[in-house]
Amino acid sequence: MNKTSNYFEIIVGTFVLFCAAFFFFSSFRSAKIKTTSGYHLIAKFENIDGIASGSDVKISGVKVGTVEDQFLDEKDFRATLKLNVDSKIQLSSDSSAKIASEGLLGSKYLSITPGGDEENLKDGDEITFTQSSVNLEDLLGKFIFNDKEKSNEKK
Repeated sequence: MNKTSNYFEIIVGTFVLFCAAFFFFSSFRSAKIKTTSGYHLIAKFENIDGIASGSDVKISGVKVGTVEDQFLDEKDFRATLKLNVDSKIQLSSDSSAKIASEGLLGSKYLSITPGGDEENLKDGDEITFTQSSVNLEDLLGKFIFNDKEKSNEKK
């Protein structure tokens, strides 16, 4: 091998490393990864299909926190979510939470509707008014089987 071939390989290798580093850092900047320094809330649901750790918590479509953990309450066997909400957002004690979808087949997130009570939720408090996830397969099954029952009654 001659020296010009070695220099060319070093230059190309260095260029490839710089390109990889550029894409690596630009992907982190565009991902908008930020840790929310806030307070923790608990919300219990009958069904949390589609929600996982890291799912968004939104108010009026604006992200205000994330789901940190999910576990089963051993006393009442309800799915429990531990939320981290931005400390700038003060939710009243009568706020409600529901699991919503970003479209017909979109990902799911936790939507919070603020209440009107003067007392605010504190770190570790529970959102008592919740609405569970709607399962599309169950709805279709009810529609299909209910439709068959109606057609059998007419005969």
